[in-house]
Amino acid sequence: MLKGKKIVLGITGSIAAYKSCLIIRELVKRGAEVQVVITPAGKEFITPITLSALTQKPVISEFFSQRDGTWHSHVALGLWADAMLIAPCTAATLGKMATGVADNMLITTYLSMKAPVFIAPAMDLDMYAHPTTQQNLDRLRSFGNHIIEPGTGFLASGLEGKGRMEDPEKIVAVLDDFFEKKDLLGKRIMITAGPTYEKIDPVRFIGNYSSGKMGIALAEECARRGADVTLILGPVQAQITNLRSQISIQKVESCLQMRDAAVEAFPNSDAAILCAAVADFRPAEVAEQKIKRVGDDLDIHLVPNPDIAAQLGQMKREGQVLVGFALETNDEQQNAEKKLAKKNLDFIVLNSLRNEGTCFRSDENQIAIISSSGRVDYEKKLKQQVAADIIDELVVRITN
Repeated sequence: MLKGKKIVLGITGSIAAYKSCLIIRELVKRGAEVQVVITPAGKEFITPITLSALTQKPVISEFFSQRDGTWHSHVALGLWADAMLIAPCTAATLGKMATGVADNMLITTYLSMKAPVFIAPAMDLDMYAHPTTQQNLDRLRSFGNHIIEPGTGFLASGLEGKGRMEDPEKIVAVLDDFFEKKDLLGKRIMITAGPTYEKIDPVRFIGNYSSGKMGIALAEECARRGADVTLILGPVQAQITNLRSQISIQKVESCLQMRDAAVEAFPNSDAAILCAAVADFRPAEVAEQKIKRVGDDLDIHLVPNPDIAAQLGQMKREGQVLVGFALETNDEQQNAEKKLAKKNLDFIVLNSLRNEGTCFRSDENQIAIISSSGRVDYEKKLKQQVAADIIDELVVRITN
């Protein structure tokens, strides 16, 4: 989605400046036009000649290009660009940006920028963790800038690896995602994901093997397309890795908790995707203390859980879209069609445990989408790709 986009790349005085060559290469490969603006300190780490050779444009560093009064217009750059990326961005430049200290061409260009600004910090861990730096980052976020957090490792402090600049490929991917078609912009999507745990006693529960990966992939795909996402998430280990700021997570454990959260969120949603593997039954009574082994048998009386999909189907108003999932082991088509009609769904995503290497705990899935219009079968794919197929179907219905 970067083809034809005009990107101002700001480079500051960091050892990571050499990685700007990789950033330029990725941007150009994806069809972007790149104009480099570099600070005087940045030129100590990488030469303008190298950068110019990659961009096929003269590098801008000073206000005046010649002694005859020819000057570079930071205002014109601010109007020309579709985005500004500052990578690497040192602690010193962060401070100047946060406080408006316009003492070089890069900062004046930033202050004149009409397009979105993306910032990839680069510094040692102590500098990054310092309250001043964190305060500057928070202030820049409040101005609407997009901070591309460096590193992914964590200590107890949550900051290990945070000093280094993020990998060039990931930085460019953030820009690519930003410019991707936003066909769900302004839409509110509710998604349920993961398993539910139904307590037997304080240490045991009835559950299933759902990892939540499919639901998380759907949440990230909706957010990538511009939606405001509410993710009602059962107990899982999987984590959201992309577009976290656009996804509101409500963590639940039991079916009753998930039902309550879904019933509350659904009326304000344009669509809901019910991807969670909800337990159909729960123990009628939950023991207050751990059940001891006495004798050879243990009888647990189960009672039915509420049917969340059916309840939301009854609540559905005109214009809302409701999507369900069906995980089947036999009579797949027949069972899915029954659920489609009974629960007032717009379409249902069919999974089959007969497809090896899919469904629970897997990174891949193979689905069929069934609606009143018929059935469409898809090949086995990564769950992120499956999510894109499902959301393509959702977009057609939510925008019509």
